[in-house]
Amino acid sequence: MRSRVDWHVAAVAVACSSCAAPSLAADNGLYLGAGITDSKIDNIGGSVDLDDTRFKIIVGLRPLDWLGVELNYLDLGNEDVGMSTTARLEGKALAAYAVGYLALDPAPIDFYGKAGLARWELDGSLSSTLGGFSGSDDGTEFAYGAGVQARLGSLAARLEYERFDLSNAGSATLYSLGITWTFL
Repeated sequence: MRSRVDWHVAAVAVACSSCAAPSLAADNGLYLGAGITDSKIDNIGGSVDLDDTRFKIIVGLRPLDWLGVELNYLDLGNEDVGMSTTARLEGKALAAYAVGYLALDPAPIDFYGKAGLARWELDGSLSSTLGGFSGSDDGTEFAYGAGVQARLGSLAARLEYERFDLSNAGSATLYSLGITWTFL
């Protein structure tokens, strides 16, 4: 009689486990993504601001639930200023981050912080009826950010903030809305 009861208990346990909600654990591995950014660079050369909506490309690896690394290409935007004198300014950056995750279990939500380095470049030109010039500035600076993402299997939607200084050209502040897809 006892073996029959044990068999029924085992059958009920297997049936219940197959009906349970799917796991909400992080989908770890290699991921790709993209986002729309609102980037703002203040006080370029002491007086010019660059404020533009552009894009970012994301490549990352999350080997553990709580730790990952990420590489972002950031289009910081461009700006045309003037009528008789035309100034053009463009910016871009490549940022590498270590990313720490804090899962909000059992919900499929992650809060994360990231810190690393951003290699940035600003290109500018000035032209008028009297002539013109062009120049560029670049550098590598400490970069940091924070965000939240909602996961649905391999797909994640993110909202994040990033910031880094630009030597003598002020600082870059970015807010972005993006998606990532984990495929390996």
